[in-house]
Amino acid sequence: MHTCRNCNQSFQTELALELHRDTCTKGQLLCQVCGNRFREGDATQDGWHYECPKDDCEGEGIQEDLYRVEDVRTATH
Repeated sequence: MHTCRNCNQSFQTELALELHRDTCTKGQLLCQVCGNRFREGDATQDGWHYECPKDDCEGEGIQEDLYRVEDVRTATH
């Protein structure tokens, strides 16, 4: 079993989990530099390095400039 770390939904295969991550609403990222909100899959090409997909933004790195929307909500309440 493979489980999404954002929404805890389980999948039979790793491929199904990877496909889900691109559409998981709880997995959305927020760039603290420009305020852009986007899917996790749009922020990485290799699964290890993350950067804001907006061309003119310098935001990069999860927990550096990019935060999961759920983490931001938790921190502000």
